[in-house]
Amino acid sequence: MTFKKAIGNLHLWLGLGSGLVVFVVSLTGAIFTFQDEIRDATQPWRLVATPAATAPLPPSRLQAAVVASHPGAAPSYTTYYGPGRSATVYFTDKAAGTYFSSLDPYTGRVLHEQDLRTDFFTIVQALHMHLLLPVAWGEWVVGIAITIFLMMLGTGLVLWWPKRRHERKQRLTIKWGAKWRRLNYDLHQVLGFYIAASAFIIALTGLFMSFGSWLQAASTVANMGQHYSLEETPPVVDTLATAPTTTQPPVDVAYAQVRQHSPTADMVVIVPAASRQQPLYCLTYQKALHYYHRDEYYFHPVSGQLLRALPHATKSNGKKLGDLNYDLHTGQLLGLGGKIVAFLISLLSASLPVTGTLLWWGRRHKQPQKRVAVAA
Repeated sequence: MTFKKAIGNLHLWLGLGSGLVVFVVSLTGAIFTFQDEIRDATQPWRLVATPAATAPLPPSRLQAAVVASHPGAAPSYTTYYGPGRSATVYFTDKAAGTYFSSLDPYTGRVLHEQDLRTDFFTIVQALHMHLLLPVAWGEWVVGIAITIFLMMLGTGLVLWWPKRRHERKQRLTIKWGAKWRRLNYDLHQVLGFYIAASAFIIALTGLFMSFGSWLQAASTVANMGQHYSLEETPPVVDTLATAPTTTQPPVDVAYAQVRQHSPTADMVVIVPAASRQQPLYCLTYQKALHYYHRDEYYFHPVSGQLLRALPHATKSNGKKLGDLNYDLHTGQLLGLGGKIVAFLISLLSASLPVTGTLLWWGRRHKQPQKRVAVAA
């Protein structure tokens, strides 16, 4: 068996084994790429009027409004998306269902309430990340399939590479007028070659989401082996210093400090402390719905005292690489053009398992005809 034939067999069986998962993950990724634009166009409660010289209400007021409209709710994440956009508060109800409320951040009025179990893009995201399976299992299934997909991009390039220089033009063009077998062959190998580099980046950044250890390894490489403990380990909460220094709720104290330290940030996310032994965590993003340029803050869960600040400018290269991962994965790092490219690459990636399976099926069912012809 020649080297190229061995690579071909490896490419075939890896593809047949992972093709369905790659198809689902790529297709849902394409759908999710423009989820913010589609939501803005179809969900009017996401946009609000911005009163002149009026600051948003503190998070405790928004959380209280949610509890008032949904008795028994337990608020969690609270997010401000900047001028002209509603705020959101995620919460769970008595039946353990997870919801989020969209509120006018200037009046506290609840504009809309959504059950995440029926939200279209939440379902698409769950399909994309863990196939609606239990998260621990689903992320492994997706992660392994995407790892195989990365290997297939490499083996595909080996199979594509022409032996002779004059064959390169043929390998770079699609014969649209050819019969379906040849057209399908061209669609698989030519489109696969053109998207290989971009698909590799999208798949690798997606893999970083499935396996945090991979992202940690990449961050270590970016930091040239150095470790930064302030970035890797949250601060320790002094459980003895529990006396509040003000009558304001700790979450409001933390929010006011975040606004002072990151005055130009559009988006603020407040993650509640799970217990009195864990800090209250806040993130600010320079531009709403973009996740690269972010400052991070840790506060005492009882007093609201600032325990640690990690401004974007002071972060290591490895930490910045981790912050960059989502925007790079979705293409929005390069704006609308980048998202269009990511959308097209995801769609074409979804087509590769289909054309590859048809290619295998066509060759398999062509063999008996040859045997009959020889026997005749």
